[in-house]
Amino acid sequence: MNKQIQEKTVAFYTLGCKVNQYETNAMTQKMIQAGYKIIDFEEKADVYVVNTCTVTNMSDRKSRQIIRRAKERNKNAILVVTGCYVQVAKKEVSKIKEIDIMLGNQEKKDIVAHIETYQKQRQESISDILQEKTFAEFGNITYTDKTRAVIKVQDGCDRFCSYCMIPYARGRIRSRNEKEVITEISEIAKKGIKEVVITGIHLASYGRDSHTSLIDLLRQINAIEGIKRIRLGSLEPTLMQKEFIEELVKLEKICDHFHLSLQSGCNETLQRMNRKYTKEEFEEGIKLIRKNFPHASLTTDIIVGFPGETEEEFQETYQFLKQVNFYKMHIFKYSPRKGTKAATMPNQIEGKIKEQRSKKLIELSKQNQEEQNKAYMGKEVEVLLEEQEGEYIKGHTSNYIMVYVKSSDKALENTIQKVRIAQIKGETLVGKTACPSFEQNRKCTV
Repeated sequence: MNKQIQEKTVAFYTLGCKVNQYETNAMTQKMIQAGYKIIDFEEKADVYVVNTCTVTNMSDRKSRQIIRRAKERNKNAILVVTGCYVQVAKKEVSKIKEIDIMLGNQEKKDIVAHIETYQKQRQESISDILQEKTFAEFGNITYTDKTRAVIKVQDGCDRFCSYCMIPYARGRIRSRNEKEVITEISEIAKKGIKEVVITGIHLASYGRDSHTSLIDLLRQINAIEGIKRIRLGSLEPTLMQKEFIEELVKLEKICDHFHLSLQSGCNETLQRMNRKYTKEEFEEGIKLIRKNFPHASLTTDIIVGFPGETEEEFQETYQFLKQVNFYKMHIFKYSPRKGTKAATMPNQIEGKIKEQRSKKLIELSKQNQEEQNKAYMGKEVEVLLEEQEGEYIKGHTSNYIMVYVKSSDKALENTIQKVRIAQIKGETLVGKTACPSFEQNRKCTV
């Protein structure tokens, strides 16, 4: 008997970026349509799906831990492993005996078919991603377990930064058809979702292969009735040109939060990383954003301890980061990735030095965030309230600052409320809805 007939529960675990989150949502929707019930990964399921990441060595290690944990819950379950770690390390992943089905990034969209044909003999379906020339369309994906929806519009990267495995895991740049994107978001809007997050592996390259552009796509999304906020995923600093910013600010639904992956504030280090800009060019982009979006929140990624990073280079990065004054910085200690140019570079930095530099930047980030949060005391902000956490409902401002509102009223969820900030607790703001009559009339929404 085909094992699939008896299988009605599936659990997902997602590691990594928003693109992976979107693809997990897509696989989840397909499994629901095939008759499966979605349950928590900690429960005993008939099928476990682990969507892996390979950005760092830590990502690989975490992926392996989660893979092995699944079969501990149900040794008879079908274990499907997919994602970037599988794509770039097929031989390594194949050694994990618990795995039943291995799928590459292009094969995720056919997950149901692979499970249905599984006959207790390991399946492997992993194509050469570097040969792919078209966007892998999952279909009209409207499933989300949050009050915002992640929308994947682009895949692949052709930057080949010297430290990065992503081009080998995701292939060359491929843009999604505009009509598919607009149809999907229009359907999402009908479900009452107010905010969409536009994401891709290299979002700035959207349209280069399809004779359109990211700004053209955003104009169309901006016109969709029901969508109140358009949030952009991580952006390449080179996109922050005068023409782009001046067109972007005309779109009233664009959120004023920009995540720009700087990686280093030293030009020599950036050059070794094979990044395509200088710190001066980056700073010009920041000035343009702040001129056009006066309340913009800016976040970034920084790698410390990159091969050859001297103490002088690190101090140059530190001073540049103080000058730019990001709201928040995500700090990564460089870890060599086999198969990348940086892994074989001379002057690899010892772990103790990386740790010291990481701590210094984390402290700077914390100081920046706390200082910028103080400016909101007593101010009124608009918050998309998302989910209950204890006695509070939490949500985000348009510039992606976390706000907590004390309330147990479920009717507040997925509404945009004016909130007056009364307290600061570390990285979060705490306030009260500016409309005291909301509890009675349910009409006080922006």
